[in-house]
Amino acid sequence: MRKKYWVFLLISASAIILDQATKWLATRCIPLNESVAVVQFVNMVHVRNPGAAFGIMSQNSGAFQWTLLVLISVAALLIVLWLVARSDAIDGYILTAYAFFFAGAAGNLIDRLRYGEVVDFIDVYAGKYHWPAFNVADAVLCIGAGLLLLHSLRGGMRAPDQ
Repeated sequence: MRKKYWVFLLISASAIILDQATKWLATRCIPLNESVAVVQFVNMVHVRNPGAAFGIMSQNSGAFQWTLLVLISVAALLIVLWLVARSDAIDGYILTAYAFFFAGAAGNLIDRLRYGEVVDFIDVYAGKYHWPAFNVADAVLCIGAGLLLLHSLRGGMRAPDQ
């Protein structure tokens, strides 16, 4: 197997394992809908999100929504695999971003298949204002997006002949 596939597999697998391990700890150590203060601005919580990112569609749980979100996740996984496979020379930022996208989608898909919803456990806040609870899978998705943005800002998206 080519080096890019091993790197992709290592990054993806590491992020998925970290995501699932931290979710396991959160579900074992914190009762559902409870919170534990960690440091100022951060609590560990145990909440479930039947919706999409940041609680979008979380009020409308049901079989249709679950099926739609599972299909979107599977499509995202397939698209990332296709992007990795079709690129001959791939920049480290892009490969890592793709691996993080894959891991984030896979981590939350695993939850959706196991529990019917996603386990979130990180609560960041300022005063009475709370960011929607999230997890490692959500964080690596955001980091992946940041890597793509950084790559683009550094001129990585120029045509090869420029």
